[in-house]
Amino acid sequence: MPAPTRRRRWLTICAITASAGLVAIPASAAPGQNNSPFGARTLARLAAEREQSVGVMSPRLKDEGGDDGNEADEIAEGANQYAEARTSPGIVAPGAYGAAWDNLTNLPSTGGDWRNITDLPYNSDDPRYRDIDSNSSGGSGNVTGRMAAIAADDGGYVYAGSAGGGVWRSRSGGGHWQPISDRLPSQSTGALALDGAGQLWLGTGEATTNADAYLGSGVYVLSHPHHGTFSARSRVGGDELESTTVHQLRFGGGKVWAATSKGVWSHSAKRLKGAWKLEFAPNPDSLPGGSKADDPDAPYKNIANDIAIDPKDPRKVVLAVGWRSGDDYNGFYTKGTDGTWTRITSGLGDLPADADDVGNVTFARSADGSRYYAIDQSPEQLNTNPDSGLEGIYVSKSGSPNGPWSKIADYKGLAADNSALTTSGYMPGVQAWYNQFLTVDPANAEHVYAGLEEVYETKDGGSNWSAVGPYWNFGFSCWSIDPAEQTGDCNQTTHSDQHGVAIGRYHGKSFVYVGNDGGVYKRPVNGSQDASGHATDWTSLNDGTIDTLQYYSVGVGKDLDHGGLSVTGGLQDNGQSILRSNDEVMGSNFGGDGGDTITDPANGCDIAEEYVYLSIQVTQNCAVNDGGWVDDAAKATSYDVAPADNATSEARFIAPLAADAKNSSTWIAGGRHIWVQTHGYAIRSGDEWTSVYDLGAGRTATAVAASGGKVYAAWCGPCNNQGFARGIAVGNADGTGWHDITLPVDGTVPNRYLSGFAIDPKNADHVYLTVNGFSRQWTEGPGAGVGHVFESTDGGTTWKDISKSLPDVPADSAIVMPNGGLAVATDLGVVHRAPGRTTWQRVGDLPAVAVLQLRLSPDGSTLYAATHGRGIYTIKVRDFD
Repeated sequence: MPAPTRRRRWLTICAITASAGLVAIPASAAPGQNNSPFGARTLARLAAEREQSVGVMSPRLKDEGGDDGNEADEIAEGANQYAEARTSPGIVAPGAYGAAWDNLTNLPSTGGDWRNITDLPYNSDDPRYRDIDSNSSGGSGNVTGRMAAIAADDGGYVYAGSAGGGVWRSRSGGGHWQPISDRLPSQSTGALALDGAGQLWLGTGEATTNADAYLGSGVYVLSHPHHGTFSARSRVGGDELESTTVHQLRFGGGKVWAATSKGVWSHSAKRLKGAWKLEFAPNPDSLPGGSKADDPDAPYKNIANDIAIDPKDPRKVVLAVGWRSGDDYNGFYTKGTDGTWTRITSGLGDLPADADDVGNVTFARSADGSRYYAIDQSPEQLNTNPDSGLEGIYVSKSGSPNGPWSKIADYKGLAADNSALTTSGYMPGVQAWYNQFLTVDPANAEHVYAGLEEVYETKDGGSNWSAVGPYWNFGFSCWSIDPAEQTGDCNQTTHSDQHGVAIGRYHGKSFVYVGNDGGVYKRPVNGSQDASGHATDWTSLNDGTIDTLQYYSVGVGKDLDHGGLSVTGGLQDNGQSILRSNDEVMGSNFGGDGGDTITDPANGCDIAEEYVYLSIQVTQNCAVNDGGWVDDAAKATSYDVAPADNATSEARFIAPLAADAKNSSTWIAGGRHIWVQTHGYAIRSGDEWTSVYDLGAGRTATAVAASGGKVYAAWCGPCNNQGFARGIAVGNADGTGWHDITLPVDGTVPNRYLSGFAIDPKNADHVYLTVNGFSRQWTEGPGAGVGHVFESTDGGTTWKDISKSLPDVPADSAIVMPNGGLAVATDLGVVHRAPGRTTWQRVGDLPAVAVLQLRLSPDGSTLYAATHGRGIYTIKVRDFD
């Protein structure tokens, strides 16, 4: 959830993965505080922006010009979203990532081994960094990357499925984690489930409709999860579920059922060979191979969310199907006596049957079969109600998924139960399309845990609820920025934005495990609460042995206070991490989403951190602060210095930011305009930026780089597959010589997303360009072309494809090595081309994780890789250069 001063938008992207998950507001936005330093940074501002944005997510709304309202036409502001870069100008065919992984693993390898340097605890409440733009003291404690699914058994084994870093196992009731899916071609988790025989099932492809969610490679099963690891040979069925997302896996009648982005499928739970059976797809013509498969709306036309199986008669099944922003096919379906699936139009009781009110849905049933529960997110609410998209939480006391259902909670009631989200415009369920989990205590059919932005608990079947895991502690009377006063008053809570839940036992005691945007947390199932109903016994399980941190960037500079180096980086929903040379625990000195980063190689405490949409903060002391700014605003140690494109919303979600390679005081930032400031880390105001070039209305920068005053800027606009266009502008930091380069019509540089530049430090006219997406073998769209890495020796006027032997995989960035070689970050690892060579090698042996940015240490001896799911890795240049 972004800070109020940073515009939050509700967007969708033209891919299966849709809108950006909202991210955490810094402490400076704490609701209910009247201290003057908070100023305009309040949830009221956020709520107003939320209210203005209502309606943008519905593909069924029409404008006065007769727009048919499909998703692709309504994402002008969604040009900044993650998956767009990998799909435009068309739809990516199934199998693209699998083929790329096979080709990459067959490349010859360089020498050297990667070393994870962020495999240690990351304390989001680090008392060293209680500055105005930090979330420190919010109560989340140790965090890691987003967890999409959780499973647990009664023997103390816990399994955590991350968004982009694979599946992890704990043998000790949580903690001391080990990765168990590194050999799979997809590290994106959609669902985890243990069956009655103790087998662990994994559905790959995260289904949170989040901007940085990846498609999967199918469903896998681990017969002996206490000891084994997943392998490609353990895939269930054929390739039917490749390039999908899996929302839920359910069991009944000897089958495993999968709710996916391509409808509902089933397979024998005992015989793992043989194809998956398509049980139901509401719009089969939109499936791959169908007559409408090329339609921009096709990825949204067969989304299934969950499956409810009658415990008394497993032949009776109810499907929850529908796109969370709304579509005519949304609803609940059941199979008639003639074997066909039909929509349930009546008889559900309070549970809606109308398509407008059925969106993202989660089911849960009690162990004794006496109760079924459901959470329903409403597209109508999402598009018309600025407060919440939650339709309600429901119970079927008959135990049948056919009901009748009774409503047992709505967003107003949950807000009144000591929620942290009580401000108009941001209340419980405002992100119900993104955050949902539901589970029932096996020992008590009326004891239920529900997850939205927060964690809620009822012990009486829904008559009374408690916000046992509030969003954060800001705004509560117990809160204090002083950790000495905080301890014992506000208890630790979980990180915000809930996705996965499980109940298991360890040493004979039952625990509930929750997975969210900050990792994994647990508490006793029958735990304790304070007078406000908040749990007093949450424990973070993010002990540093599990590193699924989702970095967008990395910065490296000398640690002048302790010797060695300081390493920082921007993260999805976990702010900015900082690791100083003497740290045994990483700290968090900025909150929210951390985007791009500039760090002074000569002083690692000189940092510019980008939030979203080109909102930039700068610090010259690592943002070290004891919280004194609460009483004296002049004691803040970080400063907002956003250029004007932030206020006008003309920048991408993660916008490009760079320092001139020859002059660290000259910075380049890209939105609609190319912005330059020459005060370096001494900048104190956004007014100090100068617009040196206007890319034009509807265009936004995708990459910037500069060396010796020469600036390269790539752009897209439109950035989705409805008329996708891209280009390059070149000029000087002083504002002279700016012009658009005429890219050749022969497709030498493909009409795909231009993701990065790498400038030769010896010659600013010698530059490399990386191109995202897939080549035309996989992408159906005009000008998709071929190639991912291009070289120019004349300042960008002409380009040569140097992608020979490089797998067809999205390229995210590049860096020129000290000896003139080139390292390229891709969605599946790092590749290297040695100087004087034309072929590529795979660098080390990373799992199938996206690497978004590369940096060199100040002395050039070490390469740093920011992965989006497995933290930051380093490798010695001498080992492979």
